[in-house]
Amino acid sequence: MSRPTRNFQPGHCHHVTVRCNNREFKLTRTECRKVLLYTIKRVLEKYRFRLYGVCIMSNHVHYLIEPLHPEDLPKIMHGLNWYAAMCFNRMLNRTGHFWEKRYHSSAFPNTDKQRALNTLRYIHANPKAARMLEGFFYDFSNYGSYDRLTDDGLTQWHPAFLALGNTLDECARKYRGFCKKYKPNPKQEKRYHWGSKFLPKVIKGSGKKPSPGQMKLPWNIPDPENTEVTEVAAKFVQANGYRPEWEVPGIE
Repeated sequence: MSRPTRNFQPGHCHHVTVRCNNREFKLTRTECRKVLLYTIKRVLEKYRFRLYGVCIMSNHVHYLIEPLHPEDLPKIMHGLNWYAAMCFNRMLNRTGHFWEKRYHSSAFPNTDKQRALNTLRYIHANPKAARMLEGFFYDFSNYGSYDRLTDDGLTQWHPAFLALGNTLDECARKYRGFCKKYKPNPKQEKRYHWGSKFLPKVIKGSGKKPSPGQMKLPWNIPDPENTEVTEVAAKFVQANGYRPEWEVPGIE
């Protein structure tokens, strides 16, 4: 069966979700999150799209994107997913698909302010809904940039947020109150199968040799402790994290 054709229209935002293959928790490591933030910066520089929302969870990522040109979305997601997957496979000494199938995208007109605010709140509430924390501040989402009006170096405020008030402080106050009203739906209980604990003990990695498809990359594989990678990640975390007073070169 062929894949359904995506409908790209000008002036539309896209709520994009990508999930790790087999829903494995491959994004828990700090160095992977740092490299993903760096990847976002590089793809932003290439395609000049608008990134209004982002949240890196343990096994999936949310984006709210408005491409400069509607047809750029597949190129943007290919740049993000393919490059990140090649990096992660080498960093984690694994092969094969890193992401589960192709990305999921839900589009809506950029002028639909209520839909935009609801989508932003849903993205920013992901850690809270997963019971990872009580509030909305999270090192790897851009909620803090909306609440504290900070610049994280990657994202910008959605026009729907800027329409909430006459001043930025009023916009931030109203969005903060809007988020506090959010009541996440209860998560489904995890299902365990008899082989879920047995198989990982039997199946072993296939070694350090990369597959041929991992050889050519548009940029070099970044070292998570590389100065540029660290600076991109540190700026994002300090702008959005729960403890903005951190003044450290890294994000550990």
